[in-house]
Amino acid sequence: MKKLRCRPAKKRIGAYAASLVQPNDCILIASGTTVQFFARNLLAKQGLTVVTSALNVALELMDRDNIEVIQLGGLMRKTSASVTGIYAESILQDFSCSKLFLGVDGIDTDFGLTTSNMMEALLNKKMIGASQKTIILADSSKFGKRGFGKICGIEDIEQVITDSNISAHTVKTLEEMGVEVTVV
Repeated sequence: MKKLRCRPAKKRIGAYAASLVQPNDCILIASGTTVQFFARNLLAKQGLTVVTSALNVALELMDRDNIEVIQLGGLMRKTSASVTGIYAESILQDFSCSKLFLGVDGIDTDFGLTTSNMMEALLNKKMIGASQKTIILADSSKFGKRGFGKICGIEDIEQVITDSNISAHTVKTLEEMGVEVTVV
């Protein structure tokens, strides 16, 4: 089961990512198992607004004081408990969020960031366009892999949070490409 793979690393990544959220932030959270760990670590900071495509993230946050949750609508993907499609994409044009926290299925320094579903890749592109900073939450098993649907190139992201099993070569390559790499 995908949720159980690399669980300790995903927990550390999620906890660190949550520390980057500030009071009165408006953030985007995409779908995935690592972002669910991130949501679990979000404290009820004053005035936090979360826009998400992930039902598990919305359910995780819906009872937290001081966190307003905006659930995107659209076609339900049962495998990821998230929505995709034109309705989810179109609402994003009305938002400007400070940060996007994005999980991916693959990060290839030549090809870019990918996911296993083309519709999800298209929604993730729109999320990048609606955010001022894109932060990738990915355990080290995702590096050097490619999923089916391309989300974006490396040049479209600002930060990657990962675990200590990432190769030094990959860290160096990403940093040379202008990406901040945080190893937890």
